[in-house]
Amino acid sequence: MDQLHEIRKLVERHGREGPTETAVSGLTLYIETDPAVATYVIYRPVLALILGGAKRTVLGGRVFHVSPGDYVAVSVDLPATGQVTRAPYSAVTLALDLNVLASLIAEPMALPWGATAGFEVNRAGPDLLDAMLRLVRLLDRPQDIGVLALSIQREVFWRLLQSPSGYMVRQIVLADSRLSQVNRAITWLRANFAAPIRIERLAALAAMSPASFHRHFKAATAMSPLEYQKQIRLQTARARLLAQPDDVAGIGFSVGYDSPSQFSREYARLFGAPPGRDAARLRASLDFDPLRVG
Repeated sequence: MDQLHEIRKLVERHGREGPTETAVSGLTLYIETDPAVATYVIYRPVLALILGGAKRTVLGGRVFHVSPGDYVAVSVDLPATGQVTRAPYSAVTLALDLNVLASLIAEPMALPWGATAGFEVNRAGPDLLDAMLRLVRLLDRPQDIGVLALSIQREVFWRLLQSPSGYMVRQIVLADSRLSQVNRAITWLRANFAAPIRIERLAALAAMSPASFHRHFKAATAMSPLEYQKQIRLQTARARLLAQPDDVAGIGFSVGYDSPSQFSREYARLFGAPPGRDAARLRASLDFDPLRVG
């Protein structure tokens, strides 16, 4: 039984439909038994290993297809659309620990030069698969987690840094890297998405000129700052509508829209239906998981 197959069997044994948090810090299991409609999510910095099925992710104007043996590295918060295209789909993710990564980049290593994108898909090599397998095996030995998990996670991150995505991942912990500078603006946007944005202010946060900031922001996120803000606003509004379906106008205002008609128009353009109808459809869906929205 090869490494990928064994990891998949462990995930199927310990996981359930949708996301399953585990006793290993930062380790989450994912299982989807049926092809799903498109879901709108915000990817956090993470390493994801695809184990079974296939998935399509749309990020800005870029489309990514993943299948078993691929890994996805995400280095900044990114709003995206995901859809399972072949089921059953399974994956395991490990949240990136910036403190561990920072300690590792001081170690000597050979790194390929890469672009400052925030999302990359590559094939997992045997060393990365071996480390991930030993981490997931801990789910069968819970008494070992407290002693061994941190050292194995450290090895996983080391293998990731040595992989084709190593350059990108390394950039998120280097204070003077372009990706790290852009991430300062992303952090501000995530916390202040309802406020009007000025490119000059965001560029100053990133310590760049407005033209340079716009170029590097789009390279990292596949969208402009305004498009990024709109995605965050609308995904947040969708999550809030599930709890308050009768307050469409109020929720539109709460996420930064001054015009209810503009809010409804842009919401329908992204989600395929006006806010009230979309919220009712989601609430009526028997297999709806609120963790998958916003």
